[in-house]
Amino acid sequence: MTAIKSRFSSRLRLAVAVRRRASDERGATLVELALCSVVLFSFVFGILDMSLGIYAYHFISEAAREGTRYAIVRGSTAGGGTACATYAAGDCQATSAQVQQYVKSLSFPGISEGLMTVSPSWSAYTAGATCPNSPALCNTPGSLVTVQVQYAFPVAIPFVNHRTLTMTSTSAMVISQ
Repeated sequence: MTAIKSRFSSRLRLAVAVRRRASDERGATLVELALCSVVLFSFVFGILDMSLGIYAYHFISEAAREGTRYAIVRGSTAGGGTACATYAAGDCQATSAQVQQYVKSLSFPGISEGLMTVSPSWSAYTAGATCPNSPALCNTPGSLVTVQVQYAFPVAIPFVNHRTLTMTSTSAMVISQ
């Protein structure tokens, strides 16, 4: 009988010890903190990265407008005709390369000009036909200049595959000079 009592007593002690360990919450707080901090930091860094994306899109749209403004004031009659007395040599009539160079020179912190593509085009405003290779045929007052800027924004959110978000902005204005 003592053997049975002893076996029952040891099982009872074992069950009580298991229950105590199961109800012991030491370390549970650490596990909860680890799980919650992963989710919290993912959200925080995701919000920061999306804020940088909005900043980049704002820059891209501003760069398209600035490139278009640069081109409309450098039409075929800029500076009083073909003499271009008020401009530096070669800077009178805007070319595609000059517009691209100007837009890429607009430096904003965090924007890489290597990830930016600038595509200016000239067209007759009424006909809407694009000019071949050179703005010389449609670089007269009343013609349309369109500048499209694309930027490949690298998205870097934790636990999300590395992706690139292509942002595009287009601006069109009529040549004034």
